[in-house]
Amino acid sequence: MDTALFDELFHEDLINEQERDNVALQNNKPVSVHLDLRTLLYLGIVLFTLAVGILIYKNIDRIGHQTMLVTIAIICLCSFLYCIKNSKAYTGKKIESPDIWFDYILLLGCLLLLTFTGYIQYEYHVFGNHPGLALVIPMIILFIAAYYFDHLGVLSLAITNLAAWAGIAVTPLRILKDNDFNNPHVMSAGLVLGAMLVAVSFLSQYKNIKAHFAFSYKNFGVHILFISLLALMFYFENIYLVWFIVLAIVSFWGFKNAIKENSFYFLVVTLLYAYIGLSYVVIEMIVMRGPDMWPLYAIVIYFIVSGIGLIRLFIHYNKIVKQNAGL
Repeated sequence: MDTALFDELFHEDLINEQERDNVALQNNKPVSVHLDLRTLLYLGIVLFTLAVGILIYKNIDRIGHQTMLVTIAIICLCSFLYCIKNSKAYTGKKIESPDIWFDYILLLGCLLLLTFTGYIQYEYHVFGNHPGLALVIPMIILFIAAYYFDHLGVLSLAITNLAAWAGIAVTPLRILKDNDFNNPHVMSAGLVLGAMLVAVSFLSQYKNIKAHFAFSYKNFGVHILFISLLALMFYFENIYLVWFIVLAIVSFWGFKNAIKENSFYFLVVTLLYAYIGLSYVVIEMIVMRGPDMWPLYAIVIYFIVSGIGLIRLFIHYNKIVKQNAGL
């Protein structure tokens, strides 16, 4: 930062000497690049595993399946051995990484594990008529690794694998695009999985077993649970009010819990899903009144009024959350 301007302001008596010295002090302070380096390292791991996949796809005929599998297995095994050797003893509390490379090497090993199991199933059908084992086996290993090495990224991979085994895509860009929410199996699986993940979240906090994992479980679980409930409302049109009541109960519970935990994020998520469900019910009831134009006007007025009310509700509770956070 150029301090010449502040020197000039000081000479013009617009700022005092202490304010000028504070600017100079801030100018000489070291800049932290910790977050930048971590981001680059995570990006490097992801790009490396992506490059491995492209390498397999482009050169498999020249390299050979066995050579590629052995190479992936060796790198994966070395990654896990490094983590086991350098890890700290397991505890239910949060554990700091023993060194700067630990998290990235563990993530590399886990990603290569997924590549390896998927590869051998696709090419050699090792699991025969039970392809689900190609998801279950690495999923178990990922959960064990996440807890033993205390890694949130690996936990997210394990939860994603669990959802994939249940037939649900849970990545942010695919949760609505790649799931067939016209399939009752997907909806029921999502309902059970979402409720289970939320339950595990509360159990983690109650038993104080990796309590910092609770947010990841709850984040996945809440979205899956609410989307499944909305899908059930839309699919079973004849009994949509029944599912709306279930949605309302879950939303009320989620709202009360968000207030209790002082979490504006989960409060917004809960209210948005509840608003979608309520809007569906209101539109259904308005449309049933007749084919005239007034239902259209009523729907427009509803969205204007309810939208303003929802925004005011967000603003109100945002202030409450900030006040509680400052206590």
